[in-house]
Amino acid sequence: MKKILLIIIDGLGDRPISQLNNKTPLESAQTPNLDLMAKKGICGLVETFRFSKEKVPSSEGAHIALFGYKDYFLGRGPYEAAGVGIKLKKGDVALRVNFGTIDNSMKVIDRRAGRISKTELLIRKLQGIKIDSVEFLIKKSYGHRAVLVLRGRNLSPRISDGDSHQERVRVKRVIPLDESKQAKFTADVLNKYLETTHQILKEHPLNKKIEKQGKLPANYLLIRGAGIIKETPSFKKRYGLKAACIAGGTLYKGVAKIIGMDLIKVKGATGLADTNLKTKFLAVKKAIKKYNFIFLHIKATDTFSHDGDFQGKKKFIEKIDKEIKTLFGLKNILIVITADHSTCCSDKDHCVEPVPILIFGNGKNSASRFSEKDCKKGKLGKIKQTNLMKTILRINKNKN
Repeated sequence: MKKILLIIIDGLGDRPISQLNNKTPLESAQTPNLDLMAKKGICGLVETFRFSKEKVPSSEGAHIALFGYKDYFLGRGPYEAAGVGIKLKKGDVALRVNFGTIDNSMKVIDRRAGRISKTELLIRKLQGIKIDSVEFLIKKSYGHRAVLVLRGRNLSPRISDGDSHQERVRVKRVIPLDESKQAKFTADVLNKYLETTHQILKEHPLNKKIEKQGKLPANYLLIRGAGIIKETPSFKKRYGLKAACIAGGTLYKGVAKIIGMDLIKVKGATGLADTNLKTKFLAVKKAIKKYNFIFLHIKATDTFSHDGDFQGKKKFIEKIDKEIKTLFGLKNILIVITADHSTCCSDKDHCVEPVPILIFGNGKNSASRFSEKDCKKGKLGKIKQTNLMKTILRINKNKN
């Protein structure tokens, strides 16, 4: 059996865009290396997973599904916590945080506070807060993101999100999702915390300075994805593969860590548009000697999509294509390239369009290009994301 490299290009899929001659950013991009792999590999489409309550796929749901762990989903918070190195205790409730901007009427102006990245001073000011015997731990993730952990007694993850994923609407109060005393207490204490931190952030010297510069202050914490830690079967136990992860984003590192993958630190892997793709691909070449499954995550395509920047997305895809030739020449390896979900530039959000998949190293269907349109014609057809690992392992076992 060959070793396996799974490359997830976050938010890769899209819809045709008029300014790109009715092509998607991937179809419009110049990708000779990916196209060569498509011609020599097997292509298809992946129908991305979403939970019944979701209108579009979530990053956390899609990643859990593609590894075959949807029945062990913890909520986004615990994965983010693991990704930043917080060891959760029994009873802790963890949440994902965005530093956002709200106005005086409590309406959300920007869910990412102008994509602020230097939040260290703000986070330092929020340390040590304790309300109703609950300790609040907050730690920086990357960019405008952070992780919040509630530590105390009688806590519950059965609470609503404080982030509505919408702008120009009032911030949402957190409410209990069941009638338990624990859920009500958790929602109440979290609302008190959000009010307290809003006042602290609003008066912080850094935000005052930012406002004087005409920029958006990071004056509110938008929280979502409450969850608690639970036992999860290891990737090695389920698939018999010794696995490692290379990623910049904390969610992806956290998912990998919780399912038992080793995390490989790579200098310059930021999870942002400035991430060093070359060092990430070089790290793959080194790690593949030790591991027989590598999960490589690339984030910025999704970020450009959320900003509606289709030209930036196109150029970043071309950058990936340029650097991926670093992997050419690797022997005894199956390379799988796909996405967690589509992120449509027109919506600036995740969307339900299926994502292209390319499997290179065992079999051929001679697709002309790696794109949504061309992969649709590939002999893989359309597969469910929850069956991705089964499909990869089946193809890896087949004799070419």
